[in-house]
Amino acid sequence: MAKSGKSVLNAGIALMLGSAFLFSTAGIFTKGVSAVAWQVIFWRAFFSAVLATGTIAARGRLGPEYLCMGWRGGMSAMIGAAGSAMFLSAFKHTSVANVALIYSATPLLAAFLAWGFLREVPGRSMILGALIGVVGIAVIVSGTPGQAHLLGDMLAAGMALALAILFVLYRAWPETPSAGPVALSSLLLLPVSGMMANPFAVPLIEIAILAMFGLVFALASYWMLEGAKRLPSGQTALLSTSETPFAILLAWVILKEMPLMATVIGGVILLLGVVIGSLGKTRQPGREPSST
Repeated sequence: MAKSGKSVLNAGIALMLGSAFLFSTAGIFTKGVSAVAWQVIFWRAFFSAVLATGTIAARGRLGPEYLCMGWRGGMSAMIGAAGSAMFLSAFKHTSVANVALIYSATPLLAAFLAWGFLREVPGRSMILGALIGVVGIAVIVSGTPGQAHLLGDMLAAGMALALAILFVLYRAWPETPSAGPVALSSLLLLPVSGMMANPFAVPLIEIAILAMFGLVFALASYWMLEGAKRLPSGQTALLSTSETPFAILLAWVILKEMPLMATVIGGVILLLGVVIGSLGKTRQPGREPSST
């Protein structure tokens, strides 16, 4: 039994690390094309939906994944759609480093949401880490010039909150399907993004790039949700932040984006808070979440 539990844990860690690496390329895909945010969202959603649905159909689970996901799967899809829209839009308004670092606050948010909804009481280290993390985010945001950059920072914070909610949802109800909600979240974005900007004005070469982005994003989302089923909420979110150094490095090498000094200082403070928060243990609830 212990060996089986360890295997599940290791599989969860591997899935989360793989997902984080794939997610770290999002800034490169989004900023590497001239398409506006809503056009990027449309094509990323379109190709993600096609790929995810094709994968589900190949496994012979099209009906169960779409028709039997229940209200929890539908909620997951809606939260995922909102998070995706905020995430991709954030890159068009602020730096990759800012998005990646603000996003790294996800484990702190997830831990406190788990405290409120799952009764996983955070330890003192997590509380201290959260307070330090708030200071780090404040430094990052205060040092970012212009209203456009501030909007991007706020969108990144919204993405972090959405992802934290997803982690807690899948921790509470691990039987919730993963592939169906991922595909549905993309489908939900198509009519909205299509109305906000003309997706067919995008050059063919950029559509091809966004097709690859859709593949990467769909795979990353699926791995993330599968990993979330196997790990505590705080650990899940903590592992997801491993994408931060990769994202910043890719932006520096490929996009030639050098982080601002405030971003560097605030990022160090924020990551310190995340590390301190991860050192503490949560006290598990005495009973399982209600199924109602």
